[in-house]
Amino acid sequence: MLRRTKIVATLGPATDSPEALDKLIEAGVDVVRLNFSHGSEEEHLNRAETVRNRARAHGRQVGVIADLQGPKIRIGRFIEGKVELVEGDSFCLDMGLDINSGTKDAVGSTYKKLHEDLSRGDSLLLDDGRIALWVKEVEGDKIYCRVTTGGALSNNKGINLQGGGLSAAALTDKDRVDIKIAAKMQADYVAVSFVRSAEDVREARELLVEAGWGECGIISKMERAESIPIADEIIKESDGIMVARGDLGVEIGDASLPPVQKRLIKLARSMDRFAITATQMMESMIENSIPTRAEVFDVANAVLDGTDAVMLSGETAVGKHPAKVVNAMANICLEAEQQRQAKVSGHRMNEHFQRRDEAIAMAAMYTANHLGVKAIASLTESGATALWMSRISSGIPIFAMTRDLQTRRKVTIYRGVYPVSFDLISKEKDVVNQEMIDELVRRGVVRAKDTVIITKGDLVGEGGGTNIMKICYVGDTVVS
Repeated sequence: MLRRTKIVATLGPATDSPEALDKLIEAGVDVVRLNFSHGSEEEHLNRAETVRNRARAHGRQVGVIADLQGPKIRIGRFIEGKVELVEGDSFCLDMGLDINSGTKDAVGSTYKKLHEDLSRGDSLLLDDGRIALWVKEVEGDKIYCRVTTGGALSNNKGINLQGGGLSAAALTDKDRVDIKIAAKMQADYVAVSFVRSAEDVREARELLVEAGWGECGIISKMERAESIPIADEIIKESDGIMVARGDLGVEIGDASLPPVQKRLIKLARSMDRFAITATQMMESMIENSIPTRAEVFDVANAVLDGTDAVMLSGETAVGKHPAKVVNAMANICLEAEQQRQAKVSGHRMNEHFQRRDEAIAMAAMYTANHLGVKAIASLTESGATALWMSRISSGIPIFAMTRDLQTRRKVTIYRGVYPVSFDLISKEKDVVNQEMIDELVRRGVVRAKDTVIITKGDLVGEGGGTNIMKICYVGDTVVS
């Protein structure tokens, strides 16, 4: 049974050997993430090349996401490595303090303009919300606080403003350099961290064009409170979104995350974009060989929400069981996909279509869901038809058949879409139809008398030209 929900796995030390990558690919990983918060240019380039080589050896296509670090706002370092903050005590964030000279009374920050964004009454959350500070006074570049939630605080922990509003730009100087690295490796997607506005996405796209890799897709990471009210504007400029629940949960509160996650996924799908659900999905498996039941429910609920992909971070990058966690996640996804709500959709039933290829995609899915179709074969240049079809929930696999390598890599993230390397032997319409069906038979997807839908264009090899939907029966003579 083909799994529709895609799995994104973060690469790291635990997956650096070819043997570990082989096991990851065999377990079913669809896309890998390179976390640019860690590692050198050489490490990232090597990992991208190696995973593509190993995927090719397995007859697979695996997509690559270059995930930019963004303006991660952190405290500095303590002289003794960590301090203990007690509720009610005073503590100062001092922008003028040396970054390595923190004490129990004060610490510096990597973001030297932090004081400009704050005023009395603001609440700062450190270390993913484990430490909370109430701002008493801002005097010059010093932020005087009262500890409202205490505990151990160690070096380089993140800082969030409850409710959002920190003005740090989404793209840093490091990100601009890293975009060139992403272009050099021909990453399929670049994920932009801490997106605040649609302009951040446009800037990233311009930088990719300047770097010579305008074909790259943009994923907007939704992790700032201020990005949620304007999510539609951001999604419109993006190819997809990532619901990055770590920093987002700190800023809006964990209790608010579930409805926001559901709304963002629904909004992305309604706008014909893809969605990735990320952060702590199977985190216990960094150490353990099986997930908790809460993690099982979390992954399953994301699938039922309609997410295109679920993502693993430390579980595969540094965890003890990278292949086991992918296999466990795959099994959860498969089971959730059998539920009726994962197979029905009212997407765009009452809307007009803007393009003929879009209309063909919608008509194909409506027909497939009402005719007992076993598979859909989409002859595509850009992958757009396959993306539109994948927005309709169903249990029917969509095979994106294309000669374009970049398109095959991009569709690896679309729910229910499977890339197929397909170069036409003939341009005769009848022969092309038969070749498409023969490919599905060869893959064991369909057999004699099964119903298949084909979508393609009159002008083979022209992007945006899909204008034909054909219903075929395996084994019958297929005519144009």
